Amino acid sequence: MGLTGVRAEEVATIVTTLEMSARPELPAVPASPLRLVALERPAPDRYRALFRRVGERWLWFSRLVMEEAALTAILHDPDVAIFAAVDEGGRDAGILELDFRTAHECELSYFGLVPDLAGQGLGRWLMAEALNRAWAPGIERVWVHTCTLDHPAALSFYRKSGFTAIRRTIETFADPRLIGALPPDAAPQIPCLKPRG
Repeated sequence: MGLTGVRAEEVATIVTTLEMSARPELPAVPASPLRLVALERPAPDRYRALFRRVGERWLWFSRLVMEEAALTAILHDPDVAIFAAVDEGGRDAGILELDFRTAHECELSYFGLVPDLAGQGLGRWLMAEALNRAWAPGIERVWVHTCTLDHPAALSFYRKSGFTAIRRTIETFADPRLIGALPPDAAPQIPCLKPRG
């Protein structure tokens, strides 16, 4: 066994890719205080705000640093479906993004709820909504990836939802707190090894 060093200004994570390669018996959608709202051609600012609310604790930052034109092209692509889980007060409390741009496949690109909703069973509701939409006619594979920076229960949740792990990779990237993509106090459970500035 060996250890691989990671530079102090970087973060490393193990990424697990999971898939469903056959249409399952789709789950009934449980009752929820949230409702799913399609975001048709969302403005990048609204999308980034939701992305940040859901993912900041887990160091999600890729869409925060993406060039506006590239992000808009994804958000407005007719083969990408984006939804907000909206609470009773009308606030965006979760994200579901389905990418159908590869023929016969659906990638569950982004899936999550704001951290204060964890542990309330709402993930099962969101997953039922996701699978019922992902398995559209002609789809032969639905896949997702998660990493060791995500919620500690994410991998087991995807497996319980019917996904099978098929691949692991290691990803390293500049710590988003050091490049200004996220605030210095984001993801306190992940140590930042180099002072900002």
